[in-house]
Amino acid sequence: MRVNPGGILSPKEVVGRDRLIQKLWRILGRQSLVLTAERRMGKTSIVKKMDSEAPDTVITIYRDLEGIKTAADFTRRVLDDVEKYLSYVGKSAIKVRDLIRNLTGLEIAGVVKLPELAEDHWNDVLQRAMEDLLEHQNCPVIFFWDELPLMLYDIKQQQGETFVQEILDVLRSLRQTHPNLRMVFTGSIGLHNVLTTLKRGGYANDPTNDMKIVDVPPLAQTDAEDLARQLIVGEGLAVELEKTAQEIAKAADNLPFFIHQLVDHFLEAEEPADVASIVKQYMLDPQDPWHLRYYRERIDTYYLNRDKALALELLDVLALAPEPLSFDEIYNRILSQTDTFDIESTRDVLTLLQRDHYIQQVDVNAYEFRFALIQQSWIIHRGLAK
Repeated sequence: MRVNPGGILSPKEVVGRDRLIQKLWRILGRQSLVLTAERRMGKTSIVKKMDSEAPDTVITIYRDLEGIKTAADFTRRVLDDVEKYLSYVGKSAIKVRDLIRNLTGLEIAGVVKLPELAEDHWNDVLQRAMEDLLEHQNCPVIFFWDELPLMLYDIKQQQGETFVQEILDVLRSLRQTHPNLRMVFTGSIGLHNVLTTLKRGGYANDPTNDMKIVDVPPLAQTDAEDLARQLIVGEGLAVELEKTAQEIAKAADNLPFFIHQLVDHFLEAEEPADVASIVKQYMLDPQDPWHLRYYRERIDTYYLNRDKALALELLDVLALAPEPLSFDEIYNRILSQTDTFDIESTRDVLTLLQRDHYIQQVDVNAYEFRFALIQQSWIIHRGLAK
């Protein structure tokens, strides 16, 4: 296997995810899915592998939703995918054509496109497209929608929260109406970030309570070491194989993206270097080739103004802790710096940071950074090192 730092992996290059994928297929046999995980965990590679290697007993449709900023554009993409599949099996979107003709007076010949005159009725078009697709299907139809939370965030910014609420409600209604319909939501920001904002604005629905939430974990240690080993051998690196593979997997927190990056550095390095030195070099690089400053920057983007400062305080406290801290220890350390934050706000933001995979609760009352690599980066980029 060859290194591919940051590129698109082919399904056969996705290592150590077979057990997880089997679990996901079992869940999809009964309900839809929300895949949650930090960036660089391989969510996109997993769903692309599932789409590519899907059994004959299901129909799968993969779509990257990044860049979609309106509800009508989302409907266009879904309609394109539905038309593509129906054309493949010798059918057409009759219900969509009838609706567009009734709305606009236009007769659609050939591939259906959503006319501007029908954009205000995007939700009706979306529902009719699903009806056209599912009408004659006796097996599950699965939509893998990558970057759906990011799409919803962009639509909220462009059109407002009402459109986002309506999209989520329509999608839930479709799942309830069509027993064979499945949806898989995944993306680089958590869906909960969007839902939290909506609920604080008065949105009372729970649009994903019929979906199973599954966290995509790092690779198992043995799988991470096996990936590193395969890359080292594939690139013909003259290193001590077992020792180096173990060191790379540990330094990368068993995350495939960083394993590829570290092996690539060995390949490009002009002078020998140890793994720890390579990691430090990347973290100190002002160009931030591993995009680690994203973990600081996204707080400004996705957190409410009232939560931003508290989130930074909490992460600063936990970054410097050599062992897990109880809630009281965390709160007391914050109080030693400032009395700005009350205890309930601290609990709420601590929970939010867990859902965003910054930190984890390792016991009944014990919290720590989830990934040592991100913790180390946070200390360096925040200037917390003593």
